[in-house]
Amino acid sequence: MLKSFTKLVSIAVLSISTLFAGFSTAATPQKNEDGVTVIHLDQHGGHFSAKDTLAGLKEGKYQFVITNKADKLVGFQLQNFTTHEQLDMFPLEVGQTKKTDVITVTKAGVRFRCPINPTPWYDLDVIN
Repeated sequence: MLKSFTKLVSIAVLSISTLFAGFSTAATPQKNEDGVTVIHLDQHGGHFSAKDTLAGLKEGKYQFVITNKADKLVGFQLQNFTTHEQLDMFPLEVGQTKKTDVITVTKAGVRFRCPINPTPWYDLDVIN
């Protein structure tokens, strides 16, 4: 009985550690020499991944740096979350990295997506 319990616990610990091994912690966005917070995003075919955490963003000046990691042309569209005012939009060739204009993020939040490929909006609507 004890041997079975020990085996079960070992399997559970291995399963949990394997599950968390695939997660990496995102870096905290850093401000550049001009005081602008820089957010790095990778655009894959149909989704974005963030190198920096997007949780707990504060009001201020931001610049998004997007890298095309897809094997095709992609795009980046950035809007005010509440008003849907266009803040920036551009295409990215394969492997290309581009920066947005410096934008001011308010409590209204922002949202982004790829307008070329079917990508859902990524809403950043909880700004402190």
